[in-house]
Amino acid sequence: MKNRKREICTSGSVRDEDGQPPHLLGRRQFLHLAAGAAALPAMPHIAVAQSYPTRPVNLVVFVPAGATPDIVARLVGQSLSQRIGQSIVIDNRPGAGGNLALQAVARAPADGYTLLQVATTHAINVTLYEKNTVTVTREIVPIASTNRDFFVLLVNPSFPAKTIAEFIAYAKANPGKINIASNGTGNLTHLAGELFRMMTGIEIVHVPYRGTPAAHSALIAGDVHAMFDAIGSSMAHIQAGTLRALGVSATTRLRVLPDVPLIGDVVTGYAVTGHLGIGAPRSTPAEIVERLNREVNAVLAEPTVQARMADLGSEPLSGSAADFAKLIAEETEKWGKVVKFAGLKAD
Repeated sequence: MKNRKREICTSGSVRDEDGQPPHLLGRRQFLHLAAGAAALPAMPHIAVAQSYPTRPVNLVVFVPAGATPDIVARLVGQSLSQRIGQSIVIDNRPGAGGNLALQAVARAPADGYTLLQVATTHAINVTLYEKNTVTVTREIVPIASTNRDFFVLLVNPSFPAKTIAEFIAYAKANPGKINIASNGTGNLTHLAGELFRMMTGIEIVHVPYRGTPAAHSALIAGDVHAMFDAIGSSMAHIQAGTLRALGVSATTRLRVLPDVPLIGDVVTGYAVTGHLGIGAPRSTPAEIVERLNREVNAVLAEPTVQARMADLGSEPLSGSAADFAKLIAEETEKWGKVVKFAGLKAD
């Protein structure tokens, strides 16, 4: 991409005021920081906030152009630009499991002109990249959630299990003989399976692939037996019958897959939701955060945006900045436990 910002590098050891490494920032501390950002004295920023924005706003996205989160970013960005009267420039910074995008935004001026597309992957990375000194819970102020995606357990049509209960029974009768694909180690397509393994006690073998198309191809070819995948990514294969859906990770039946049961009906408490949202560098003026939160929520209420998200197998997720901070804290805690259970490190 032309005119890209210079690469951001970080070094050194950073500790919080309690002497703890930043990746250990607790949920209560993160929520306190998020709330504190809104309560900071506003006087020095009033003039800036009242005139904001006066130039294009960059939204840094953690995936390549064309991936589902990028499509959502462009969808929201287009409507948001109309509401704030300035262009939203999508800046794709894939790499390091979302950490390149996070670092670029964390080191940007806290003036509302550089925003981050925040994802569940950033909450996972707090534990997965335990040596990182830059984390979403330390360096990013949550602005607004935008949407959530649900996952589905897929199997090759020839796989003998036809239900979640049969899948679990087959796995227990054949420990270590079920190969389960993902589109990369440490993301939700991987950790959804690890959570399932943790909650059912089955033994399965994780086989990571470089991206969703490669994982789908392996599953369709029968090289692997199963995969947890976002519904939007797999819907075409489900509809074509090349992959079979055993269960969804939501807590209620989904309109897009009304005949597919909930995994949680068999595995009590099992739920996996991928979220996306928008954040800004820490110390961004509260007035700018509040303005953007209002505008993003208005965008999510637009029928055209809701319809397009439905086409992607996604649901709009509106709420306050505090709601989004709470969600990030909850996801960081939840997936931290799964990362530790699986013994994962990505340093």
